[in-house]
Amino acid sequence: MRSLIWLVLLVICAGRAQADGFAAVVSPPRFEVSGKPGATLREVIEVTNRSETPARYRFHTADFVLGADYGLTFYDALQPGSCRPWVAIERGLVALPAGGTVRYRFEVQVPADAPPGECRFGIMIESDEPSIAKAGAAQLPIVGRIGVIVYVRVGGAAPQLEIFGPEVITYNGQRLPALRVHNGGDAHTRMGGFLSGKDASGKAYDFTPSDLPILPGEVRTVVLNPSIGNNAAGALTYPVSVHGTLEWEDQKVGLDETFK
Repeated sequence: MRSLIWLVLLVICAGRAQADGFAAVVSPPRFEVSGKPGATLREVIEVTNRSETPARYRFHTADFVLGADYGLTFYDALQPGSCRPWVAIERGLVALPAGGTVRYRFEVQVPADAPPGECRFGIMIESDEPSIAKAGAAQLPIVGRIGVIVYVRVGGAAPQLEIFGPEVITYNGQRLPALRVHNGGDAHTRMGGFLSGKDASGKAYDFTPSDLPILPGEVRTVVLNPSIGNNAAGALTYPVSVHGTLEWEDQKVGLDETFK
């Protein structure tokens, strides 16, 4: 992992990052594509400099690990099983005028003998020069950075989910219904669905499963976020009944549970 000689500001949120002179907007914030062994996949990232001064951005690839809290840790060094040798980027340094936009190309060359599975990596976009932030008497260099996440499914790779629960967890200061989901397949996926229910007071809610990635071989907690119409719900009164359909890929499964 890159040594933290500099204080690094890492922002990955809707493809936007800003740190003093670093004001980049990136679209799309991630890619989810598929390819057969032997295929070459070509994609384009659009990067805009929203600052009022010219900017220089450095591009490189990185491996990443998704933590238990869904935080991302990036590694410059090749990790075991990395597919980054398949990846070619357009160039390492891009200069943009104030308000300028570039269409930045990269490609993934899937080896002809690649087994079914999922190639995952990040394309890092960083300010070429650090900004200086003051912390008391100290001056700290800050490097702005955005990571664009890329998932490439190879061959017939697919997720295979097992759903466990119900359970109630504390999430963002609220007690919320949740499920544990194990992905026994060889590709990531995200949970969706149409759920409704009532709490012990008789109040009706809609519930939306959290759509964060569930990587192969992992067990993740999927939170069922309550809402009333288009508005976020207040505190639930337990027990809470939830029913409806959970969905991922082309799969559907019914849910009819009471969370206590």
